[in-house]
Amino acid sequence: MRTIRTRVAVIAATAALVAASAGTVAVAQDATGTQENGDQHETATTLANDFNAVDRNTNWQLTGKLKLNFPTYHTEGIAFSEDHIFLSAVQIIEPTVKYPAPQNGFDRSPGKGIGHVFVMDKAGNLQKDITLGEGDIYHPGGIDFDGTNVWVPVAQYRPNSASIVYRIDAASLDVHKQFEVPDHFGGIVMDRQTGHLVGNTWGSRRFAEWDLQGKQLATWENPNYFIDYQDCQYVPNSKMLCGGVTNLPQTPAAGGAGATYELGGMAMIDLKGHAVTREVPFQKWSTAGHVATRNPFKMTADGGHLTMKVAPDNGDEGNGTEILTYEATVAPQS
Repeated sequence: MRTIRTRVAVIAATAALVAASAGTVAVAQDATGTQENGDQHETATTLANDFNAVDRNTNWQLTGKLKLNFPTYHTEGIAFSEDHIFLSAVQIIEPTVKYPAPQNGFDRSPGKGIGHVFVMDKAGNLQKDITLGEGDIYHPGGIDFDGTNVWVPVAQYRPNSASIVYRIDAASLDVHKQFEVPDHFGGIVMDRQTGHLVGNTWGSRRFAEWDLQGKQLATWENPNYFIDYQDCQYVPNSKMLCGGVTNLPQTPAAGGAGATYELGGMAMIDLKGHAVTREVPFQKWSTAGHVATRNPFKMTADGGHLTMKVAPDNGDEGNGTEILTYEATVAPQS
């Protein structure tokens, strides 16, 4: 046991040095594998183990609603630090318009908009509105907090386009433009074992891995078509947990010609093997009638007890944007 603990401590220290030299600070991790992530303290496998016990019959209970009393537009991603809630959103000024035929490699016009990251206290009070983007790049996606920085991809609001990856210091709220990539990336996580970033493209059809200077190290296709991932988070060790939604055709008798319904779900992805290791539907509904995993999504675990935070409704829908809390008890395998 002493040898194992020493080896883990050496790995953690090495990772911290690598990340610090690249312009960020690694998440604190002690020799037992306990990771300090904002106000969460979880052993390295708790969330992965608990999520692996989730299935279609898991009894999720709505235990809280936090109403946000400021304009939130179209919500995208959420993250929690010790002191703040971060919520990304896009404000649409001019909607995109589909072309009759592709033009210059694009299927639609760029539209116009403003990208926001709202910084709140834990009661949901707005403390700062950080605007991100350049020109046609204005659509923030799913975000991830690594214990020091909040990582935010901002893209054009169309596939096969371009993105900028930003990092926001969670303490000072200083913004740093990290690098640009030539595609639409709608979500990102920091792999804290490697110090690399992993993003997913439009519809989460492809993943890419970069170092912190933006050098692409790997890319792979998503083998699953169950849902489009909207917001993801890092899960020890070298996994990512995503929530998402897809719109599927509805029967005409149920909704009329051309009607659709929202299928929600969650997926765990192995960042080493590039495989989806568990995928579960989620059909709880927001005040405005959206499936709860539609956009912002984060989950924590505490030894058989899971807590999920989501914010599926836009600012102009239903009761406005509410951060919903769902909880469930599971029986993970030992």
